[in-house]
Amino acid sequence: MARTPDDQSLVVTGLADDLPITTSATTSRSLVDNDRVRVVVFAFDTGEQLTEHTAAMPVVVQLLTGAMRFEVAGEAHHLSPGDCVYLAAKEPHSLEALEPSRMSLVMVRAAA
Repeated sequence: MARTPDDQSLVVTGLADDLPITTSATTSRSLVDNDRVRVVVFAFDTGEQLTEHTAAMPVVVQLLTGAMRFEVAGEAHHLSPGDCVYLAAKEPHSLEALEPSRMSLVMVRAAA
């Protein structure tokens, strides 16, 4: 998706069809990307991982489907659909899909 203006609304439908879960893979699709926020949806097959990393800005993760082990600062959490994680900027985190899963990631950018 192209860069989305800050002052333009957007409705996205059909994500499950547009972002299928691919065997032995992690895929993503950017939905919104502007000066204030970036929204990305990820699809993970069972066992797919994101190793420990940090983000330069605060992020909000919500599990949409599936099940996931989500580790924050060394503490593991089991996520079910609808569960949400807020991560402060530079907070170490990692994840593993325990079954085919989709999650939403919202990156909050500082106001210009």
